[in-house]
Amino acid sequence: MSKKYKVGIVGIGAVGTEMVRILRQRNFPVEEIRVMARSERDEEIAGEVLHVVPASPEAFDGLDFAFFAGTEGSKGASQQYGWEAVSRGVVVIDNGDDFRMDDRVPLVIPEINGEALRNHQGFIANPNCSTIIALMALAPLHRAAGIRRIVAATYQSVSGTGRGAIDELEEQVKAYAAGRPPVNKEYPHPIAFNVLPQIGSLKDSMPGYTSEEAKLLFETRKILTAPDIRISATCCRVPVMYAHAEALNIELEKPLTAEQAREILAAAPGVVVVDDPSQALYPLPLKAAGTDDVQVGRIRPDNSTENGLALFVCGDNIRKGAALNAIQIAEKMIEMGLV
Repeated sequence: MSKKYKVGIVGIGAVGTEMVRILRQRNFPVEEIRVMARSERDEEIAGEVLHVVPASPEAFDGLDFAFFAGTEGSKGASQQYGWEAVSRGVVVIDNGDDFRMDDRVPLVIPEINGEALRNHQGFIANPNCSTIIALMALAPLHRAAGIRRIVAATYQSVSGTGRGAIDELEEQVKAYAAGRPPVNKEYPHPIAFNVLPQIGSLKDSMPGYTSEEAKLLFETRKILTAPDIRISATCCRVPVMYAHAEALNIELEKPLTAEQAREILAAAPGVVVVDDPSQALYPLPLKAAGTDDVQVGRIRPDNSTENGLALFVCGDNIRKGAALNAIQIAEKMIEMGLV
């Protein structure tokens, strides 16, 4: 990577801040980091002061990459500026969900379907955080034995909602300790010491399911190029600051033992097997937070279905589930000579 690249980051919330950290941590070949947001100001990130400029079409001029860093559910920035940036010669990598299912836009996890980048039209989408964390474990098993059906229950941290939700959980814990009633604004109910079995809005096209649950279905099919995979998901918000956990039950086309699955996953890039319940070793959000790999454990037969396996995964939703995956997409494009 001898060439240096001019990089824009649109949004400086939880994901945008982490993108700056990761660019530095991974020694990405950066010539310039240009941060854009609604208002002009200075932001200090990991001891580095960055000047934030107001987003505008002209602010993208001269950039090689633009990372749209909105947290899940954020709307507007890539809709307003994404294709405009592409028209100015910028490669856009979007963390939001506005264009994930657009036929023009590759939806990419580099370890899984990096080859999809070859047909890019200047705009690449980052999958949803829960999709990335699940597929880091499931894609190697799918390649080995073919997945027919997935039943997923997710336990998603509040950082997926953004900084406001992180602050709200902290304040609710303090209120509980002080004997005060909790105040909730980010969610319809208090999140501290609670589990909320709804993430996103209800989908008219999938009665009873939420937008988060629908993403897991449709994004998985697109990334794996497997339109017939059946998925039922229940997505829950839990009082955890960082890292999502997911319980996954899969039905395979061919039999695969738990030990074979462990061997496959141990060899998969970006995956760490943590699987010795006799020693209380299994994936944990507290252990996954701040790390780049997805942890997989509790790998066992699911005897309720033919060729069934059950497993439990954890991954940092702000890193691999968002910021890191986006930067890995850019790294992969450089590696492949696409920019």
